[in-house]
Amino acid sequence: VDLGDFVTQPCRAKIIAAPANLWPRNPPIRYRAAIPTTWLEIAISEGKNRQVRRMTAAVGYPTLRLVRVAIGALDIFSLGLAPGESIDVPSNAPWQNTPNKHK
Repeated sequence: VDLGDFVTQPCRAKIIAAPANLWPRNPPIRYRAAIPTTWLEIAISEGKNRQVRRMTAAVGYPTLRLVRVAIGALDIFSLGLAPGESIDVPSNAPWQNTPNKHK
């Protein structure tokens, strides 16, 4: 996608069902009956500033909610963290030297 200041690397995108176990958004997204919403799964190989939001806006579909589920081969939800919670990741973590499953 050409974003003006750069062209994104190829990505994978697919429509998915709304996630069942997702925490509520605060503030909530305003529901509009005349404007349908769709959940997408997008896998990118680079992470430039606001890239996903800019990509969806460039094709006419603004991002209403963005949830990161993985960083490289690390599945964030497998860590069992609560929203806003964090952990220190050691530099020798097992996923550090594994290939990116989204490439």
